[in-house]
Amino acid sequence: MTDGLKMSNVSHMFGKNRVLRDISFDVAPGELVCLLGPSGCGKTTALRLAAGLEKLQVGEISVSDQVVARPGDYVEPEKRGVGMVFQDYALFPHLNVAKNIAFGLRHFTEADRSAAVKRALVQVGMADYENAFPHELSGGQQQRIALARALAPTPRIMLLDEPFSGLDVARRADLRDTTLHVLKNAGIATVMVTHDPQEAMYMADRIIIMNEGEIMQDGTPEELYFEPQNRFVASFFGEVNHFPSVVANGAISTPVGILEDVAYADGTSVDVLVRPEGLHIGKAVNGHDILANVDAVRALGEVNLMHLTLESGFHIHARVPRRFSTLNQKSVAITLDPEMTFVFPMS
Repeated sequence: MTDGLKMSNVSHMFGKNRVLRDISFDVAPGELVCLLGPSGCGKTTALRLAAGLEKLQVGEISVSDQVVARPGDYVEPEKRGVGMVFQDYALFPHLNVAKNIAFGLRHFTEADRSAAVKRALVQVGMADYENAFPHELSGGQQQRIALARALAPTPRIMLLDEPFSGLDVARRADLRDTTLHVLKNAGIATVMVTHDPQEAMYMADRIIIMNEGEIMQDGTPEELYFEPQNRFVASFFGEVNHFPSVVANGAISTPVGILEDVAYADGTSVDVLVRPEGLHIGKAVNGHDILANVDAVRALGEVNLMHLTLESGFHIHARVPRRFSTLNQKSVAITLDPEMTFVFPMS
């Protein structure tokens, strides 16, 4: 796996608190992998271990098929061929843009250093800002310079620690797109930490979702969204409607429909999770329909979110196309989409 990253059976503790529990993953050249999870799940610690900013306690880390960390064996961060971008930019305020980028290129000749700075600035669309100082730049521009600084030494691995979290929505979308294309064009193996599922879906070739120091699932965005392996993963990618039930005669009855041929034995208590887009809404014209009252409708860009109350009393949410003919009705019919429905045994 030339110019890739591999973490094998890595565990880590801070004092008596175990923050990583035997995690393993690899990142191929040109691949962008997101570590996704709630605050405190261990994703930033994994990134810092890969960078060499924390000493490895258990396991092994390799860069370009060379071991850079194992217990008692440690390669310094500057010798790992790793670039890192932090969420707070970490630019030197007293240095202009060119000198900020050149700071990590002290082993380059003057001509090579100048060429590397110019090349990196072109890559991030900031070629005209060589002589600007950080305080003269917007937050998005400062983060572009931080990315340029990380790119300038042509690293084998790029590590991004929530790089867009400090930006407003418009700048975040713009920089996210720039970063994705720059890294893809450079063919660098990249690990990005985020707690935002939408950001991970946008950026990642693969997503590793973590919780309490463990890997919950590792897969493509499509696999994690449409084939979650547990309740945590299903719930983390946006809200879901929850319906507790019990398997009977090989089927599960819910307030929004019946699921046939389920994989659990009769008598098993289960949690049925239905994504809002898994509830199909139609006109209430059939006396046998499952009906719901429309409590409110809220526009969410390309879709509307419907707040509904079932006749059974359950309050649920459904997502429907922006222009939808039944929105003005007081009552609607509901059909369950099995592909957007997930069943897990009660723990």
